[in-house]
Amino acid sequence: MRLLIVSLTVLICFPLLTAQGSESSRADLLGRQIPNIVLPSITGREIALADFPDVDFIVLVFLGTECPIGNSYIPQLNELSKKYAQHNVKFTVINSNLADSPDEIKKHALEYKLRIPVLIDKDQVALDILGATRTPEAFILDRRRQIRYVGRIDDRIGYRFKREEARRADLEEALKQLIDGKQPAVAVTDPEGCLITRKSSTDSTTKVTYASHIAKIIQSRCQNCHRDNTAAPFSLLTYEDARNWSEMIKETVLTRRMPPWNADPRFGKFENALHMSPKEISILTSWIDAGMPKGDEEQIPANPEYSDGWQIGEPDHVFQMPTTYKVKASGTVAYQYFVTPTNFDKDVWIQAAEARPGNWKAVHHIIVYHRPKGSTQTRRLESLGGFAPGEEPTMFPKGVGIKLPAGNELVWQLHYTPTGKPELDRSEFAVKFCPEPPKHVARQDAALNFSFRIPPAASRHQVVAKRTIKSDSELLALMPHMHVRGKDFKYQAKFPDGTERTLLSVPFYDFNWQHEYRFADPVYLPKGTVIECTAHFDNSQDNPANPEPTKWVTWGDQTWEEMMIGFYTLIPARK
Repeated sequence: MRLLIVSLTVLICFPLLTAQGSESSRADLLGRQIPNIVLPSITGREIALADFPDVDFIVLVFLGTECPIGNSYIPQLNELSKKYAQHNVKFTVINSNLADSPDEIKKHALEYKLRIPVLIDKDQVALDILGATRTPEAFILDRRRQIRYVGRIDDRIGYRFKREEARRADLEEALKQLIDGKQPAVAVTDPEGCLITRKSSTDSTTKVTYASHIAKIIQSRCQNCHRDNTAAPFSLLTYEDARNWSEMIKETVLTRRMPPWNADPRFGKFENALHMSPKEISILTSWIDAGMPKGDEEQIPANPEYSDGWQIGEPDHVFQMPTTYKVKASGTVAYQYFVTPTNFDKDVWIQAAEARPGNWKAVHHIIVYHRPKGSTQTRRLESLGGFAPGEEPTMFPKGVGIKLPAGNELVWQLHYTPTGKPELDRSEFAVKFCPEPPKHVARQDAALNFSFRIPPAASRHQVVAKRTIKSDSELLALMPHMHVRGKDFKYQAKFPDGTERTLLSVPFYDFNWQHEYRFADPVYLPKGTVIECTAHFDNSQDNPANPEPTKWVTWGDQTWEEMMIGFYTLIPARK
């Protein structure tokens, strides 16, 4: 007790450790959906939020090794963790303190007999995403990993007092109410404890300028979308653009909403990964906090050359829809199909392809197929490429391409979304040809399930689809596809020798960002390998995108219906 009182006295003497922030500012965190945080534990094993898909509530508590207030709560946290395990609640401790080494964190957990998993957040990823400020500070996440409570554990210990009993057990009261299906009566409290020093605040910003550091980051991580004639809502081509959008940039990179990337980093390495490194985020946010110095304007690197918004570069050929389509102001628009002749008198090989909406507001997605001239088929055709929210263009590595036979025509499938007023669209499709017939012919295929039925109110309904590889192949890319009830999606390879490998895990599927995940190194799949896709759907009222949680849901084209498709791209195995 004497040690605690002395330590608390020391805390009172330092102005930096007086209470900062307010309940109103912390309330902004409520409802924030937390992406899949992956951190090492003190045992060396990586642990992720995605490892607990069936846990109803996760309690995350930030602790340090030397904060006396936090250390005083460890016995209580052990008791709460044990008590609420029977209610499907998981407690986890996160240490984001810059001063605490992994060995010190492990030693601290042993000395204090901490019986809760302890994660080491040396890059302060969890700190950024959750918006934590102090130790101890607690967060309750629900099944959708949204923040439902943030603040202190209780009011038993403060800077100037220590009571034998708490007057209000804030964390436990919120947890009880959430378990009972109620909103917490008090969802936000101000924690008292030790401020966590942010890495960005320790970075030297005297030499960090837009010209010397920031322009390169924005060019490599942002500009491919944030420029004219793309889906992004604003441009980031100039210093003025970055300065004017600085607060939005800071918020979205700290919470990892931007750049968008949903893959679990433990499975697969992808050459088109979009996420920023912790170092890049630290430099960027430090620059913003320092007032966004411009630096020497003559030293600002030139932006890459962009071809009228085309992400594939200067196209070799651009096709247009044969006519302008008028989208009605409201209601449902069935899939529209258009046909465009190619008029190529010889076979061509496509190495890159990109579909671009003529009206970004009204076009939900585009898929461009090809078929022999004169055919009437519109389904089960080979795709050349397309557009969907967040989808990158089709881009094959050198020596790989898709054949477009001479005389074949393009079949456009367009899905339009009414905006409230009549809209016009005439979308385009651009291609770049292989300079010579490729050595390896790509084939796009899919594991899909047409027969599922998702029950009303189901929060995690499982659907599985499988496809067997018929010959030795190399896997280039994967692209999961569901609609607004999609919750998570996983690809596994089940090899003929009985071994298995997780190829891709998307623990928090987002219909707004339909990525194609391209392997940095192709994955060899021997003949007989089964690609197994497992998806879960949230048809409950807790899913804010769910249009009707009381109805059964089956396969359908429209977004209020569902799909379950695991697209993949193969080439024959190279000998």
